Amino acid sequence: MKYRSANELRHLFLDFFASKGHEILPSAPLVPQDDPTLLWINAGMAPLKPFFSGQQVPKNPRMANSQKCIRTNDIENVGKTARHHTFFEMLGSFSIGDYFKEETLVWGWEFLKDVVGLPEDRMWATIHPEDEEARRIWLDVIGLPPQRLIETEDNFWDIGPGPCGPNSEVHFDQGPEFGCGSPSCGVGCDCDRYLEVWNHVFSQFEHQEDGSYKPLPRKNIDTGMGLERLAAVVQGVSSNFAIDLFQPIMQAITDLSGYPYEQNQPQTMAFNVIADHTRAVVFAISDGALPSNEGRGYVIRRLIRRAVRFGKTLGLNEPFLYQLVGPVIAAMAAGYPDLQQNQEFVERVIRLEEERFHETLDEGVSLLNSLIDELRAAGQTVLKGQDAFRLYDTFGFPLDLTEEIAAEHGLAVDRAGFEQAMAEQRERARGARVGIESDFGKQGIFSDISGGDVFIGYDDQRCSARVIAIASNDQLVQEAIAGQEVGLLFDQTVFYAEAGGQVADIGEISGDDVRLEVQKVTKVAGDKLLHHCLVHSGRVQVGQELTLQIDWERRQAIQRAHSATHLVHKALQIVLGPHAHQAGSLVEADHLRFDFSHFSPLSADEMRQVEYLVNQQILAGLSVEANEMSLQEAKEQGAIALFGEKYEDIVRVISMGDFTSELCGGTHVPNVGMIGQFRLLSESGIGAGLRRLEAVTGERAYRYALEQEERLAKMATMLKVSVAEAPRRMEATLVMLREAQREAEILRSRLAAQEVDSFLADAPTVEGVRVVARQVMAKDMDSLRQIADTVKDKLQSGVIVLGAVVEEKVNLVAMVTEDLIPRQLHAGKLIKEVAKLTDGGGGGRPQMAQAGGKSPDKLPHALDQVVKLVREQLAAR
Repeated sequence: MKYRSANELRHLFLDFFASKGHEILPSAPLVPQDDPTLLWINAGMAPLKPFFSGQQVPKNPRMANSQKCIRTNDIENVGKTARHHTFFEMLGSFSIGDYFKEETLVWGWEFLKDVVGLPEDRMWATIHPEDEEARRIWLDVIGLPPQRLIETEDNFWDIGPGPCGPNSEVHFDQGPEFGCGSPSCGVGCDCDRYLEVWNHVFSQFEHQEDGSYKPLPRKNIDTGMGLERLAAVVQGVSSNFAIDLFQPIMQAITDLSGYPYEQNQPQTMAFNVIADHTRAVVFAISDGALPSNEGRGYVIRRLIRRAVRFGKTLGLNEPFLYQLVGPVIAAMAAGYPDLQQNQEFVERVIRLEEERFHETLDEGVSLLNSLIDELRAAGQTVLKGQDAFRLYDTFGFPLDLTEEIAAEHGLAVDRAGFEQAMAEQRERARGARVGIESDFGKQGIFSDISGGDVFIGYDDQRCSARVIAIASNDQLVQEAIAGQEVGLLFDQTVFYAEAGGQVADIGEISGDDVRLEVQKVTKVAGDKLLHHCLVHSGRVQVGQELTLQIDWERRQAIQRAHSATHLVHKALQIVLGPHAHQAGSLVEADHLRFDFSHFSPLSADEMRQVEYLVNQQILAGLSVEANEMSLQEAKEQGAIALFGEKYEDIVRVISMGDFTSELCGGTHVPNVGMIGQFRLLSESGIGAGLRRLEAVTGERAYRYALEQEERLAKMATMLKVSVAEAPRRMEATLVMLREAQREAEILRSRLAAQEVDSFLADAPTVEGVRVVARQVMAKDMDSLRQIADTVKDKLQSGVIVLGAVVEEKVNLVAMVTEDLIPRQLHAGKLIKEVAKLTDGGGGGRPQMAQAGGKSPDKLPHALDQVVKLVREQLAAR
């Protein structure tokens, strides 16, 4: 068998199916487009769901791709086994109502045997026992020996209501050295001898809601073959991690850690996890996803943290993952050249996340030490599984690290409890996925309607159009009357549907004795433009000619804001650097929100520069031009393509003079001078490496400036100076205020010191332990702790509980001096009981704890109970 690189195999696959009349599709971004049911693109057919569901019609019913995918449902197995990955490439061939079983199986066999060169006597196939057509093709057409055709009930692809059908897999016998040695070892065994290479799914049924199966009128083919797995077979290696795509990454890990990469060694799993997760993170960030605490951002964060933890087992205790970005890109650039232009940005995001995780690890160690102190004080020897899981889930602590630290203190961890908490989390996630995926395949009521997707509103605000469909209560109807809320499709429209961050148009539809209010417009069944309307008067019917009129004043305000977002995008890249990519936007009437990638808050000077650059273009009156061209031509002309966005072959390019050129399907002003003016309102962080700007344009920018002037005039009046003198007078007033506050703090400290002396003089003694329990004046919890520290220093030995009322809430601090800890006095337990008496809660370590309460009026009584509570703790020894 001839050695072939993974890049060569990808190329061979796509060329082979191109020769069979397939359109070769580029890999879609990992972040799904217009598909809320998926967190990630997780299979080759996932980007093609609209074609399989009938919502869209492909230009060519035959398609093939090499699709980048992410799956994290088996993340615990990644690194342990030779085949599990979070990131992988899926080679796929597809037919939408064109060819069926014979073509896909024959071509699949031809590719593996004649193109790749797999020995045919080592290939096996599986079919569903009732799939007689597939059996005939394998035995009579392809000529597979009957003993190498295996029947299995599992060969039926079904995820609930929607398209489904039998499938047929091709397995490759890697030889007895890969096997388990069992006499019963064969296809389907858990060992690696008989390796599944390619799966052909025959979508020929519709799984009905009632559980029955109905034949599909148009049958589809969906095949998938993992590139990494095929490369491992062809390259003759025992693990996917040993193929050529991983070698530059493994060498880089070796260079950083000093450990060699070898199979079946203690460090092998760490190498595999780091390499796999780094690939996933590099591709995900390159496609526009960023670390965060929810959704796909949480997945990225979890992958980075898991890789960092395994890095520690190799002695990598400083940020290192970002140094693997280059090797990943070097290995994958042949198939994904766009990775190279994002390298610096990806490195910075990963490094920032690594640095933050190292800080989080320190927080986790602190919490674990606190839990250990509490266990020892209570005489217990087992850390609860739920606590271990909290460390894992919140701070990224692996169970073995928690067990290791606990063992150093003579403690064990409730592993069963940890596994139960983990299983409960998996079940919750699985339930959510099932609920989402079961919706796949349901065709919308508009899927079979022809037309409804013609938009002519770039230049026009009014048009005549014919009603081609009416929907009411999720059913198609022929007419609607006054008072009904309906959805309408027209043969053409001037109404813009919500897309690309731009809100939809609203307006009015009218005709003879009929008037409808358009409340919003959305895209359904692909690109059909559905008008959500309220019938105010008359009767509307399918086939009726009506007049469509958008709210033109509102549309103009939206266009001002949309054109401003393009200017903002370019201005940010000029001021901050080319890494400042758009990551999302909202465009409303004279208001915009713009999310972009950057690592730190913008300074006041940077904000001024961005605002100045945008207004400079507005004053220059740059003309706005819209042109359609091929995607390749647009890129060659330097047009900005949004991070992770999927584009058609023909794209619309919006150019604003020579300042900016960007791919965009939205509506814009004909000249940026019509924006009027632009004012930034705010800048904030919305996630790691992700910032947000809010701004206003046109009339709202004018009103904003007017409001600012009014505020300044009011301030000047209060200060009894002119507007010009107001800033200087305010600065002088603030200096005086700060000096007064400093003097007040000095006086407060002196009074507190005097109070401390009186506290000590009056402190009662319980079994030789002095107890100070007092209400004091403190501006916040920090001040309260400082007073407690002062009391503790002077007391030297004893128990202190102090309370203060801050903003109508109770703050409490408790301290126990070190010499009294052996007597089982515990500040955390003590403060917990005191806080309960003020309708609050809290806790902490034996030496120091703090709490809060909701009832200030109950504080005196709660402090009166401290002596009793101390006595009870001493008696419980």
